[in-house]
Amino acid sequence: MVKSMKWLAAGALCLAAVGAHAQVNQVRVWAAACANCHGTEGRALQGMESLAGKDKDELLQKMLDFKTGRKPATIMHQLSKGYSDEQLGQIAAYFAAQKK
Repeated sequence: MVKSMKWLAAGALCLAAVGAHAQVNQVRVWAAACANCHGTEGRALQGMESLAGKDKDELLQKMLDFKTGRKPATIMHQLSKGYSDEQLGQIAAYFAAQKK
């Protein structure tokens, strides 16, 4: 019985680790959609805004402003509407954590 409980606990830990890993990968997938304009991992080429290393709260506010229409844009107002506010926060945190 004790041996079964140990295996059950080990299995639960593995599932939790896989879930956390999948969450990290999901944020990377969302952020990869930004690469066409903002570069790989948020390091844009000249002429576009780099996102890597920027303040998380400022990035989130910009994305929320695009989403609500407070900040005019050519395409960001449409793209940002495809994400929940929580998802935008996770994307902002991802880019803030990248090195410039």
